[in-house]
Amino acid sequence: MSIQPLNDSNVVLEGIFRFSAKYHKAPTITDEYRLRIAVSGKFPFDLPKVTELDKKIPRDRKHHVNEADDTLCLGSPLRLARAVTKEPTLTGFASLCLVPFLYAMSHKRLLGGELLFSELKHGIPGILDDYADLFRLTDREAAESALVLLGMKKRKANKRLCPCGCRGRVGKCKFNYTLREWRKIAGRPWFRQQLADIRKDPTRLTASAMS
Repeated sequence: MSIQPLNDSNVVLEGIFRFSAKYHKAPTITDEYRLRIAVSGKFPFDLPKVTELDKKIPRDRKHHVNEADDTLCLGSPLRLARAVTKEPTLTGFASLCLVPFLYAMSHKRLLGGELLFSELKHGIPGILDDYADLFRLTDREAAESALVLLGMKKRKANKRLCPCGCRGRVGKCKFNYTLREWRKIAGRPWFRQQLADIRKDPTRLTASAMS
């Protein structure tokens, strides 16, 4: 892939991305896509944006392509951030985030059937459903409350009502240990930005699939 500097801190990788992968009992698939990968100077805290250039992947929501800019929706930001934390390099991003997505698309394109991996609802509601799953909470509203806590200083957060439903304070609930683990993934500003992006969508808490 060729490298195209955008400025002192941002670059774009463009070219053929080849991979060979296997998923559980599904067959090994070897395939390639022509990609444009925009890498921010804030990586790994700001994850790359990936565009598939030859339209092998249909431009629709069923194939998880963002309608606004044609970038691939690889997963919820928090799940991707947790994955990259295990290997915070572009190679790690490719193997842990990009290849699984492309494998699923190639499996559907070449062999037919449904996507191999479980699918989220589209947009912010789907992201909040995934966050509820990651936090082991019951619904979107609780997941949003957890994001609020992760964007606060620990002392202040510990005085808040816990979103787990125990009716006690965070500092006295075992959910506090869950928050501690997620604080290792990113800092408070990152979680505050996630919360701000989520709250722009007025439909985020309606018709929760997990309630």
